[in-house]
Amino acid sequence: MKIQQIIGDFLDANVFLVEKDGQALIVDSGASVDKIKEALGDKKIVGALLTHAHYDHACHCLDYAKDFGCKIYVSEHGKEILQDHEKNYSEDFEVKNFSVFQFLKGDGAMRIGDFEVQYFATPGHSPCAICYKIGDDLFAGDTLFSNSIGRTDLYKSDKKEMIASLEKLDKIEFKTCHSGHGEDSTFDRQKRNIKVFLRFLQR
Repeated sequence: MKIQQIIGDFLDANVFLVEKDGQALIVDSGASVDKIKEALGDKKIVGALLTHAHYDHACHCLDYAKDFGCKIYVSEHGKEILQDHEKNYSEDFEVKNFSVFQFLKGDGAMRIGDFEVQYFATPGHSPCAICYKIGDDLFAGDTLFSNSIGRTDLYKSDKKEMIASLEKLDKIEFKTCHSGHGEDSTFDRQKRNIKVFLRFLQR
């Protein structure tokens, strides 16, 4: 499995192209279709996973669905945020037609093309935050950063939910954590990071 990191168009949000056997999954949709096509080559997009519905991570999702003919996967709590530009922190981005979306509830697993994907609801930064695990790789969006965690002062952010999400992630095994902004981090670094911020949030 190969993973390419693509820098998105807003706030340097990361988009990840996960490739295997001629197929690819996209994690988050902050990069233009042209940027994705340049990195994609002749591989087929089989789905796009949103870690949450804030504009910098979701802005091109409808373009992906149209150009690649793929489904968009997002938390069931993402609909409210996607359809309201104030809640997704954009000037005018609002989704009105959700026919290309598949909404995910709680924790679970699914097969998309040749990919086995586990997903974990991790609210705190946003009520629709989800982390995805594909193989040994965790895609954490804005829940976990290399040396930090997501903000909890935004629309429907919640400190108590972030604590519960960090406790959940502390029990998940992975090799590499790919965050919504910044650099990747190792499992050991994230174990330390999570413990530090659990202590901080619980003061």
